Amino acid sequence: MSDVGDDGPGPLDRVSVTGIRGHGFHGVLAHEKRDGQEFSCDVALHVRRLRGGRTDDLADAVDYSVVARKAHEVLTGPSLDLVEAVAERIAAAVLEDRRVSVVEVTVHKPQAPVGVPFDDVTVRVVRTQDDALADQAPDAPHRAVLALGANLGDAYATLHQAVLDLADRDGVEVMEASPVVDTAPVGGPTQDRYLNAVLLVRTRLSPRALLHACQDVEQAHGRTRDLRWGPRTLDVDVVEVRRDDGAPLVLDTEDLELPHPRAADRRFVLEPWSLVDPEARLWHWPGVERPVRELLEELVELEDEDDDEAVVVRHDLALPFGLPPSG
Repeated sequence: MSDVGDDGPGPLDRVSVTGIRGHGFHGVLAHEKRDGQEFSCDVALHVRRLRGGRTDDLADAVDYSVVARKAHEVLTGPSLDLVEAVAERIAAAVLEDRRVSVVEVTVHKPQAPVGVPFDDVTVRVVRTQDDALADQAPDAPHRAVLALGANLGDAYATLHQAVLDLADRDGVEVMEASPVVDTAPVGGPTQDRYLNAVLLVRTRLSPRALLHACQDVEQAHGRTRDLRWGPRTLDVDVVEVRRDDGAPLVLDTEDLELPHPRAADRRFVLEPWSLVDPEARLWHWPGVERPVRELLEELVELEDEDDDEAVVVRHDLALPFGLPPSG
């Protein structure tokens, strides 16, 4: 959800606390951190069916005094450089109450050093419970599946180094790498075939931090995003993340959707995944888990019977943390 209208999204009820004020020390300039200035914020909570309206019991309502106190603690708390960071901290604090589905936070900095006459500087953010979960580092390591692909330059060398790069990231432990598969491109312009693989990892990173780690490795290998489904030096996708109890994380945010929304339709993901973990299952809409092998069989049945080159397992290639090459 990227925005919330004046009446809130769908059946959500809305509670607003406006004009929360405090003397804070946020800003990039030395005098802002030394002398501080007045800040204020407005917080709007969107809650699904507030029970307090029916029961008249505070225990069934979101206590807006607690919301105001949390916002005030951020406004007057440790110095941050950016107003955006202040808004993010307030949103995260409010979303600690799982009854809040969506929060809007507007931070006002009316004494900002703008240099010309002005009334106010405001930053507004809208965050959901899924955003909060995406930023939450696990108490116990999560298990995750990463899908890698490349078709520009020396694709095998790129995949080989990318596995090492991921294993070198703090908070990421590569457990096993799949065999490399050679696959036909799906969608996009005419382009060369891909080399693909899947990694099984354990991570103490939040889902969003894991995504950023993958994107950093992509960028280190020259990845650009000029053309959707176009040729690329390296693609690293987070396919799924599971808690230590095996339950899959199901998220839908602006930048991260878990499980990956197209994983069940991509043979270049399912094939190597089934090879490295024959018992793997994928959470599949509308809320059921299905064996990866079963999803793969359905895809193969839909393919052209004469296309026996759609996916070729490259037994002559091996990745770190994988089986040695054969043949």
